[in-house]
Amino acid sequence: MATLLEISIGYALVCVLAAMALCAGRLLIGPSAHDRVLALDTLWMCGMLLALVLGIRFGTQIYFEAAMLIALVGFVSTVAMAKFLMRGEIIE
Repeated sequence: MATLLEISIGYALVCVLAAMALCAGRLLIGPSAHDRVLALDTLWMCGMLLALVLGIRFGTQIYFEAAMLIALVGFVSTVAMAKFLMRGEIIE
């Protein structure tokens, strides 16, 4: 019989994957560049959450390190894209 933790981890995985699918849809059909940047920002955040949930599920440290790398790269890329949308250039 499944424990409450296994059931909740399965539910969390389904919810994160559904959020990723909806973000990917917004990324593909977004009417403006701002919508696409926001969808990409949410998509990397969902990827980080997926790595964290898998780390809890399998009990391995490598997933938590991958989540940290995803967070760092995602933050820097979001700042770069926002700066590009505001000014039209990344490097001043």
